[in-house]
Amino acid sequence: MFGQISAFFTIETIYLWLNFGVLPFWFILIFFPQSRISGLLVTSIVPFVILGSTYIYLIYYFFNEGYDFLQNFELYLGIYNLANLFENEAFLILFWTHFLAINLFCATWIVRDSQKYLISKYFNFIPLVITYFVGPVGIILYWVIRIFFAKKISLFD
Repeated sequence: MFGQISAFFTIETIYLWLNFGVLPFWFILIFFPQSRISGLLVTSIVPFVILGSTYIYLIYYFFNEGYDFLQNFELYLGIYNLANLFENEAFLILFWTHFLAINLFCATWIVRDSQKYLISKYFNFIPLVITYFVGPVGIILYWVIRIFFAKKISLFD
C-alpha cells in the first residue's frame, strides 16, 4: 500500500499540492476573516493537521529511502552547510512544509488577535499578504497597527 501511495505522491506532486492547498486558507484569512468558515476551517487545528500529516508522511517516506536526518544538524555549522542542505530535495521539501505551516500559523494568530482588538479586516490586508511571503515582516507590521488599536505597547500577551 505504501508503494502505491508513494508512487502517486511524488515529491513534486506534494510540493504542488502544498502550494495550492494553502491558498484557500490564505484567501479565507485575508478576505473573510470573520466568517463562520474561517472559524471552522482556518483558525482551527484543521490546516495544521493537514500540514502536520504531510510532514509526518515525508519523514516516513525519507526514512524508508535511507535519508540521514542527522545531517540536518549541519545547518548550525555555517551558512555554506545550510546552502548544501538546500541542495537536498528531502531537506528542501521538509523545510518548505515547515515554512508554510509557520506562516499560516502566524496569519491565524494575526486574525484572532485582530478580532480581539476589533481591528478591521481592511487594516489586516497588507500585514497578512506580507506574512504570506515574509512572515516576520508581516507580524511586525501588524504589531505596529495593533499598537494604535490596543492603545498600549505590550511585550507580553
